[in-house]
Formats: sequence, structure tokens, C-alpha cells
Amino acid sequence: MKDFNVTDPEFMKIVEHFTLEEVEKEPGQELPEDTRYLVILATLVGCQGLDVYKDMLPKALDGGLTPVMAKEMVYLAVDYLGIGRVMPFLSATNAILTAREVELPLPAQGTTTMENRLEKGAEAQAEIFGESQSLPCL
Repeated sequence: MKDFNVTDPEFMKIVEHFTLEEVEKEPGQELPEDTRYLVILATLVGCQGLDVYKDMLPKALDGGLTPVMAKEMVYLAVDYLGIGRVMPFLSATNAILTAREVELPLPAQGTTTMENRLEKGAEAQAEIFGESQSLPCL
């Protein structure tokens, strides 16, 4: 977004004020820095904001988001967005991590196996949404 500081300084002033003042410092709504960045990155994946994602991921890593957190967010997005929409974000994440000399692949984080993942997923959803409630439409 550096070019926009030159070509669109008024736009950047509005964006920076909104993101760095209004949202980040809203009383009673503050989030830990790593959590705030995780939410921003997940939103960018969801809206397919790849260019801004590429700008934000290094800032997020500098702000305390770990490589594992970033990769897990991307992996989990596949269930909601599909592999075709997520693959560019995985490629961008890998490129940024590699440029930062993070050794890939990262250690596996899985807590399920291929044999029990559906069962464990249903258990997690029941914990979140309740046994008798139907799952929300996504």
C-alpha cells in the first residue's frame, strides 16, 4: 500500500485513521495485538483481499502473530471458502515466511486423525452450538 501514500494520500489518511485510531482504540473493544491481526487476516482471506493480506501478514508477524497461527488460519479457511480461493493465500503466506527465513514445513499441529476427524468435529460443534440445536447455516 506504499504507492497509495504517494498517489492517494487523502485515502490513506482516512484508512490509517479508521484502522489505527477508531477500530484499534475503541473503548471496551480492544483485542490483544496477535488476536487483532488474526481477525484482520482471516477477514482478508474471506473477502479475497490478497494484496492487502500480503501487506498485513508481515505486520502481523511483527505484532506477535506466530507463523503457526497464520498457517492454521489459512488451513481452516479451506472449509469455508474452498481450496481454490484459499490456495493463493497459502502461497503468499509461504512466500512471506520463507523470505523471513522461517523453515517450512512447520511442525504439524493436528489434534485429530483421518479416522476420527468427523467425530471430533461433531463433538466440537456440539460444544459450541449445543447438542440439540441445529448447526448454523454458513
